[in-house]
Amino acid sequence: MKDKGSGDNPWRALGMVGALGFEVAMCALAGYWVGGWIGGTRGWQAGGVLTGLGIGIWLAILLVKKVLEKHDE
Repeated sequence: MKDKGSGDNPWRALGMVGALGFEVAMCALAGYWVGGWIGGTRGWQAGGVLTGLGIGIWLAILLVKKVLEKHDE
């Protein structure tokens, strides 16, 4: 019988999914805040949200890659 490793834990996977969602949401909110601080118009805020989403997704991809590399060892 195969022993389960720490990567097979469903609670760990659920925690990672929650952390990824929180990270992307916080980056989008930070982008909204920065857009309002810089220009204050809806265009600046929308641009800030889109930039924050892009950064959040990029950070989420880096986090998943790091976790998968650690899991392969």
